[in-house]
Amino acid sequence: MKETFPTDKFRNIETPFYYYDCDLLRKTLHIIQEEARKYEGYLVHYAIKANANKKVLNLISQTGIGADCVSGGEIQRCLESGFPADKVVFAGVGKADWEINLGLDNDIFCFNVESKEELEIINELAQKRGKIASVCLRINPNVGAHTHANITTGLAENKFGIAMQDMHSTVLAAMEMTHIKFIGLHFHIGSQIMEMGDFQALCERINAIQDDLKERGIEVENINVGGGLGIDYNEPDEHPIPDFQSYFKTFAKHLKLRKGQKVHFELGRSVVGQMGSLITRTLYVKQGTSKQFAIVDAGMTDLIRPALYQAHHRIVNLSNTDELQSYDVVGPICESSDVFAKGVSLNMVHRGDLIAIRSSGAYGEIMASQYNCRKLPIGYMSDEL
Repeated sequence: MKETFPTDKFRNIETPFYYYDCDLLRKTLHIIQEEARKYEGYLVHYAIKANANKKVLNLISQTGIGADCVSGGEIQRCLESGFPADKVVFAGVGKADWEINLGLDNDIFCFNVESKEELEIINELAQKRGKIASVCLRINPNVGAHTHANITTGLAENKFGIAMQDMHSTVLAAMEMTHIKFIGLHFHIGSQIMEMGDFQALCERINAIQDDLKERGIEVENINVGGGLGIDYNEPDEHPIPDFQSYFKTFAKHLKLRKGQKVHFELGRSVVGQMGSLITRTLYVKQGTSKQFAIVDAGMTDLIRPALYQAHHRIVNLSNTDELQSYDVVGPICESSDVFAKGVSLNMVHRGDLIAIRSSGAYGEIMASQYNCRKLPIGYMSDEL
């Protein structure tokens, strides 16, 4: 399915901006729900951190799926966008008191707790409010994922979660606290994972943990396996929707559930990644000593992933179909790392050409900054153009 852009409508919009394909988002959400419904007790939460554009959230919330938040601001945003509080999970290694109180006041589904110290604070704050806080303990399973080092979260060296050796004492502590209800375990091993074997390894570790807890007389209601499913940045038109069938099937095949247990998924990038493109305009074509530069008006302030992770995004010239030439596509920011791609083949670029940087629906607009006193990019839905 080749993405088509309403280029004529783009000409009068100030660049850079984000373009969100509503039809693709709806199709993606439909398939997620269709595949998850095949298995009893599978519940999906959208990871707000991937894209918190209000119009995007409004569309997602209409499906009735839950929300995965990692800040008080995200809780506020998702509640304003129609997500029900009883389907909100709140993770994060550093929750401030006001954020915890916000979750308590809104009776969210649960807190994904990342340390014994955090557990004690939640218990204390819940007691002051006369509340019982439902918690899942995030366990660091020490399971690696085949992804970028900066987005691996399930190794012992990472800051996230409770270490395996501290799991038993923390579970027991949670069960003894007067204003805590221990309801499950939470895991997340990383992001942009394309190999189902990584998720199988997580399942095997969870199975061993559950067997160990059962021997101690401890059973849990909920298993939260996090998210992490990746998207195809190389060929977005060939794979506009990730392989959710294989993803959910992997857990169904390898995760050994107890009777009545529910499984929670926190999908972010795989929901919104392919529906978004950063649209930018060419300012100059500069002939260097040994290469050509296509200098565009978007920069690392608008899409930081290439500079931060050396991430690859497919780039296309929307304005011309002339013969291909090689370019370094760079932005205007006063940093040498402000580069979207080096040596990329594009149809001949001219000043004023519109360039689309694909697969930018996740971790694009949401991570934008105002460095160099630049304006934040605006996100436009296809339905409104």
